[in-house]
Amino acid sequence: MSKPHDYDDIPGTYVYDAERSRVGYALNMFCMSLNKVENRNSFKADAPAYLDRFPLTPEQRRTVLERDWLGMLKVGGNIYYTIKIAFCDGLTFQDVAGMMSGVSKETYAQMMLAGGRSPDGNRNKDPSATEEPHG
Repeated sequence: MSKPHDYDDIPGTYVYDAERSRVGYALNMFCMSLNKVENRNSFKADAPAYLDRFPLTPEQRRTVLERDWLGMLKVGGNIYYTIKIAFCDGLTFQDVAGMMSGVSKETYAQMMLAGGRSPDGNRNKDPSATEEPHG
């Protein structure tokens, strides 16, 4: 990503903006191909060969093959598309959210039921940054 954004220093935040959309286009089109049962079957049978059909970067390819869920977001993946890979693996959104949070899906569910992740340490790293009033 080239131009810095005011949200770049928020820990764990990978905003799917226009730039990330352009970077992740091929990755997201691969994910969308998994809407068809024959493509899911081909992907499950030989993932590396199936990925050869798409002009993925080496890093995008690695994230898919290693099921690096946060990595996919960093290299332009849209969570609504990348979750299709998880569904091919028999995983739920809650499974993946737990993995991305570094906890079990049960712990993740309890965290969400208790009001979500604490904002401590999950805000802008720049202590002088303040939100602009919306007019």
